[in-house]
Amino acid sequence: MRLVDRVSRIVSFMRAGYPTGMPATGYIPLAALLPRRVCDDEITAITSEFMMRRGTPINTTDVGVAISRITDEMPSPDDIERVKRRLDAIGCICR
Repeated sequence: MRLVDRVSRIVSFMRAGYPTGMPATGYIPLAALLPRRVCDDEITAITSEFMMRRGTPINTTDVGVAISRITDEMPSPDDIERVKRRLDAIGCICR
């Protein structure tokens, strides 16, 4: 295998795990400085937890606590809104 092909395969492998929303080229160390964002799987886990509590009112604080429990970090307003939108989409009312 030629060196160029080998390097291309390595670069392709590295870019496959590159965070969504980051430019295709640039400084990878900058990605470490980005705030953590709740992933879709974590949002699914949080909304599933609330689905099991059907009938119990859900508020923004509940969502924030659920995010903190999964991430061990303070939730961002954007993450709270993403979870609230998902709850709304599945029919759970979040106040």
